[in-house]
Formats: sequence, structure tokens, C-alpha cells
Amino acid sequence: LVLNSSQLSGSISPHIGNLSFLRLLNLDDNSFSDEIPSEIGHLRRLEALYLSNNSFSGEIPGNISSCTNLVNITIYNNHLVGEIPESLGSLLKFRSIHLGKNNLTGSIPSSFGNLSSLEELYVPLNNLGGIIPDSLGKLKNLRIIAIAANRLNGTIPPSIFNISSMKIFDVGVNFFHGNLPSHLGVSLPNLLFFSIAQNQFTGSIQFSFSNDSQLERLQLNNNQLTGMGPFMSKLPRLQWLIMFDNYLGSGGDDDLSFLSSLVNTTRPTTLQYLAISSNNFGGMLPREICNLTELIVLSLDYNKIHGSLPPGIVNLVNLQQIDASDNHLSGIIPPNIGILQNLVKLNLYNNMLTGYIPSSFGNSTNLNNLDLSQNNLQGSIPSNLSKSLSVLVLSSNNLSSIIPQTIGLSSFLISVDLSKNHLIGSLPTEVEKLTHLEELYLYENILSGEIPSCLSSCTSLEALYMEGNFFHGPIPLSLSSLRGLQVLDLSRNNLSGKIPEFLGVLALEYLNLSLNDFYGKVPKKGVFKNASATIVFGNNKLCGGILEFHLPACNLENSNKRRLTNRLKTIVAIFSVLSGVTLVLSFIYLLWFGKRRKRHASVIYGPLLWRVSYQSLLNATLGFSSSNLIGVGSYGTVYKGILDEGGIVIAVKVLNLLHRGASRSFMAECEALKTLRHRNLVKVLTACSSVDYHGNDFKALIYEYMVNGSLEDWLHPTVGINEVDEAPRNLDFLQRLTIAIDIACALEYLHNHCETPIVHCDLKPSNVLLDSEMTAHVGDFGLAKFLSQHVEDAVTHESSSIGVSGTTGYAPPGMLILIFCDLSYIHLK
Repeated sequence: LVLNSSQLSGSISPHIGNLSFLRLLNLDDNSFSDEIPSEIGHLRRLEALYLSNNSFSGEIPGNISSCTNLVNITIYNNHLVGEIPESLGSLLKFRSIHLGKNNLTGSIPSSFGNLSSLEELYVPLNNLGGIIPDSLGKLKNLRIIAIAANRLNGTIPPSIFNISSMKIFDVGVNFFHGNLPSHLGVSLPNLLFFSIAQNQFTGSIQFSFSNDSQLERLQLNNNQLTGMGPFMSKLPRLQWLIMFDNYLGSGGDDDLSFLSSLVNTTRPTTLQYLAISSNNFGGMLPREICNLTELIVLSLDYNKIHGSLPPGIVNLVNLQQIDASDNHLSGIIPPNIGILQNLVKLNLYNNMLTGYIPSSFGNSTNLNNLDLSQNNLQGSIPSNLSKSLSVLVLSSNNLSSIIPQTIGLSSFLISVDLSKNHLIGSLPTEVEKLTHLEELYLYENILSGEIPSCLSSCTSLEALYMEGNFFHGPIPLSLSSLRGLQVLDLSRNNLSGKIPEFLGVLALEYLNLSLNDFYGKVPKKGVFKNASATIVFGNNKLCGGILEFHLPACNLENSNKRRLTNRLKTIVAIFSVLSGVTLVLSFIYLLWFGKRRKRHASVIYGPLLWRVSYQSLLNATLGFSSSNLIGVGSYGTVYKGILDEGGIVIAVKVLNLLHRGASRSFMAECEALKTLRHRNLVKVLTACSSVDYHGNDFKALIYEYMVNGSLEDWLHPTVGINEVDEAPRNLDFLQRLTIAIDIACALEYLHNHCETPIVHCDLKPSNVLLDSEMTAHVGDFGLAKFLSQHVEDAVTHESSSIGVSGTTGYAPPGMLILIFCDLSYIHLK
């Protein structure tokens, strides 16, 4: 029954056990799930069971041991759990067991030593533990033992190294230890693949693989091996030699002699991967290495290799990766290295290379990663670097040119490190083309000019290091678009101006602005709240910020005097002229009102007063919805509304008649406002005295709507949840002066130009409203008092002659006058 790759799913029916003549069951590469039915154990004639690449779960049925004719079992890449049944060791016809890439636990059954016909034991990528049973050494027909990526430990039974039929030996990524036998290369003459990678093997490589003429891959990496490299002659098929992360070599001149044995002048070599990095190899690279014409990866980094790169290395036209970093290489980089058209990665950092960066790199059309840092290279950065670069690291050299404008042609760059050189000039504007750039390191150079605003085009930027240069000017506001910026270091430059507020909005994790010439107030949002993540010292004109910065408090008046530049002098002169004109106009205005002081203004609105019903106000405020709520006072609530008649925007003050004094406040405000007309008083449009739909009394005053709210909102703003991104409200000095004059004009009118003088009695910022032109209007006359010519008359108008009314914690001066003074001796100004 062959149904592999048939896009089947679901579970296997237990009735499959009724197919008593079934010999082959192949369900590979489907989407079967659930457990493997135990009824498969009824298939006594079954010889091959293939269930790989499905989603079977549960344990391997133990009664599969009843399938006495079973030769091959393959259940690779599923979700099996539990232990490998010991009973499988009774199936003496077994030739291959493939149970890799599951979640099997337990150990390798010792009963497998009875499977004399077994050729392939393939159980990698599980969670098997314990040791390798000694009994496996009796399996003289074993060709494959693949048990990598488990949790096996102990030593390898010596008898296994005597199985001459062995072709694939893979015990990598476990916890094995011990030494490798010296006869290994002789006793395993048929090896194709040998891997002990990522274990804890020790000792020297005392064996030779010269008899293993079929060997293709040798992986000894990530162990604790010592001594010299293995002798590798007579290996015509060797493709991989991986020995990195050991303790091989002694730092001597002949450490790399084993590489010469890889090359046979009588036949072509097949070696593709040579990785001997992270060892103690010394000496010079043998010239024979340039004859490895099939080489794709050459990894020599983290050794003690000296000498120069062989010029013949450019003959290795298949090379894609060269890693020779952290050695003692000297000399120059071969000028024609650009011939290597397939080169993707070249890492030569931390050596002693000299000379110039070859311009031929422009011909390496596939070069993706170039790291030449920490050498003694000099001259300029070539203008024709590969356009395919994504990583460019030239730091810690002696480069002394400008940054070429052509850097923008490498539009795939993700990381650029030019730090610790002698680069001059400005940062070219072509950097704006690096839209994929995530990291830019320019620190410790001689760069100057302003920080280009076009950096804002690098929207993927996460780290920007520009410290230790001569950049000047302000931080461009356009950098606010770098929403992903996490690290910004601009320290040790000549930058000036104020610290932009947007830096507190970015998701910065580290910010260094120290040793510059910034001035003004330090923000307190975002990264500025964390003193361990923000550095601002060495800017003597900064103030404010959190206490941990140890900066002086901001004194704007003294600061302005110290920084009275020509521009500020011009502003002060203009302000003085405007102030003079304002005062003259105010004086003329007061004279005009003086002539009208004795006029009677008993009728203000007359026929213009609107008749507004409760229903109209209900509709205008959307049923007095909380979304239209403007404010709440002692005697009532204020709503914003839109009247149907012409769509006029109004403010509706609804009196809370349950509050004591609310009704009296309504009458007092009506009495006060009916005779008042002034540009700096809130204009009352009409009033409504009615009943609501529940039969309750309803009283409301309708005012002209003031779009800029109250003075309180501007002087003491409160930030709400939805207002985090709004610009903060600020009043400049001229606006504050104008508002003060407006309030003074209103009070002067109330005290001196009304038929009966009026004292407001509750003047405070929340009762001063601002229109669209920031003109101040005094409102809320619920506590206003009319002053007759005698104190006795005044007292009769008081709601109380004992207590002081108004805002809690605030005693209006007018009220104190009424209580404690004879008004006939008072001159109100």
C-alpha cells in the first residue's frame, strides 16, 4: 500500500490490522496525526513501514515486535514521545531503523546488539540519554550510526571503531568525552562521513585518514583536541575539513604544514570548506592553499597566523567567504582581489595589514560583508565600493579622506562603521539613500559641519554614534522621524541650541549629549527620566531636568539677560514699541469710557434676546452629553452646544438647583449681566428658566463660546490620556501682558463705569476665558455685588454679611472690602 505524498490527513484506521497480507506500507510525506494504531502489530507479513514526515504522536507501539518479518522501519520527523521499545531488539531481520527528529526519550536499547543484520541506526534529533551500549560493537554489518543532537554521554565503546563496514559515523552535539583511538584511520577504511562535533573529546589527533580514500566530510569542531592537525594526503574526495574551536596547534611555524598535504599536484582537489578557526595555529599560510581551486569557504580567524595573504588567493574563483580575522597578518590586501566575483564575505579585522583599500572591490558584485577594521590601512575610502554591500566596517585604521558621496549607491547597507579614523569633511547628504541603514558609527574622526537633516530618510536607523568629532549647529528637528532609534551618542562635539523635545518621545534606550554647548531647559519625558541612560554633563548652559542631572533650576529672566544677542535685542525693541502703542490705545479707550460713565445702560439686548426652550438646549448639547462637558463649578455645569438656528456654537451653564445658593447665583448673574456691555466681559446671549421632562425646575445661562478655554488651562495644564501627543500650551510674555491688560480693563469698567459699581468677588484664572484671538473675557458673576453709595445699602444686597464666599482657599479682595471697610472711604482702582 503506497500512498506517500498524497496530501492525506486524519488518523490511520485501526482496521489496517486486517490487511494480513500487507508487506509494504508507505504513508510518507502526508499530514497524518494521532497515534500509530497498535493494530499494525497484527501485520505478521509486514517487511517495510514508512511513516516519515507526518504528525504522528504518542509512543511507538510495543507490539510492532510481533511483525517478525519487518526489515525497515522509518518514522522520521514526527512527534513521537516515550522510549524506544526494548522489544524491537527481537526483530532479527531489521536492516534499518530510522526514528530521527522526534521527541523520544530514554536510552538506546541494549537489545539492538542482537540485530546482527542491522546496517543503519538513525536516531538523531531526539532527547535520548545514557550511554552507547557496548553491544552495538557486535554489529559487524553496521554502515550508518547517526545519533547526533541528543543528550548521550560517556565514552564511545572501542569496539565500534573496529566496525570496518562503517561509512557514516555521526555522534555530534552530545556529551561524549575521552580520546580518539590512534588506529581510527586504519580500522574504518570505508568512511564517507565522520563527525564528533560539539562534544568534549580531548587528546591529540594521532591518527591518519590516508587510508580513507572515500572520506568526504571530517568534522572535529567544538571539542578540546590538542596537538597538530591530521595528515590528509590521498583523500581525493574530501570536501569538508571542519576543525574550529579546539586547542590545535602550538603557535609554531610548522603548524599549518598539514594543509600542504591536502594538495596533490597529480589530481584536482575537491575541498570546498576549510574551517580551522579558533585554535592556536601559527606559522604562515602555505602557498599550496592557492591550489584549492574548488574552495568555497576559507575560515582561518582567531589563530596566530602571520605573514601576508598569498597573492595567488585570487585564483580561488569559487571562494564565497574568507575569514582571517584576529591573526597577525601583515602586508597588503591583494590589489586585484576584486577578481573574486563570487566573494560574499571578507573579514580581515584585527590584523596588521597596511597599504590601501583596493579599488577593485567595486568589481565584487556579490560582496555583502566587508570588515577590514583594526588594521593599519591608510588613504581614502574607495568611491566604487560594491553596490551589494550590507555591512561595511572600516573602523580603527588610518584612513584620512572624506566620506565619498558614492556611499549612497550601496543602498542595501544595514551597518556602516567608519569610526576611529582621521576622516574629514562633512557627512554627505547622499546618506539619505541608505533607507535600510540600521547602524551608523562615525565616532572619533575629524568630521565637521552640521548634522544633515536628510538623515531623517534613514527611517530604519536604530543606533547613531557621532561622538568625538567637530559637528556644530543644532540637532535637526527632522530627526524626529527616526521612530526606531534606540541609541544616540552626540557627545564631544560643538553642537549648540536647545535640546529638542522630540528626543523624549523617541524610544531611546541610551542618549549621550555631554560636552557640547547646548543651552536651555532639559526635557523630562522619555529617556530623560532615566539618569543612567542619559548623559548631559559638560553643557554649562543647561538647566532643569531631573534631580540626578545636578543642573541648576531654570531662571529664564537671568538666562535671557546673559544671552542677549542681537536677535533678542531686536525682539525686545519691537516688543517695547508694541507695548507703548498698546498703553496709548488703552488710555484712549479709558477716556472714551469715562465720558459715558453716567450713561444709563439698562437695555442691552432688547429685542435681540433669543427665546430658547429646554428642548433646544437638550438638542444642542446632545442631551447634555458628557462628551460635550466643558467644566464643573460650584453652582452648575457648563456644556458646549450647537443651536439649530444657524449652527451657532454656544456655552450652556446649567444651574444645579439642589445646591444651596444656586438659584440666588442665577438671579445675581442675570441681574449683573443685563446691564453690562464690554469687550472684555463674557457675552451672555440669553437665559432659560423652565422645567425639564421630569417636572423639575431648570435654569440655564447661554454664553458666547470661547474656543481657547480658560486661563487656568493655559497656566496650569493637565495632561490627559488622550492628550499625550498634543503640543503643550504655552503663553509667551506678550500674551500674558495682553491678557493682564484685558482683565484690568474689565475690572476698571465694572468698578468705575457702570451706573452702579460692581465687585466681581470671585476673580480667578478659571473665570477668565480666552477667545480665538486670545482676548481675555471675565465671566461667572454668580457672586457679584452691587455697591450703593452707603455701606448699609451694600450690606442689604449681601447673601451673607458674615462668611466669605467664593473659591475654597481663596478670599476675593472685593469681599474683604465689603465686610471690613466703609465703602465711602474706598477708592477702587
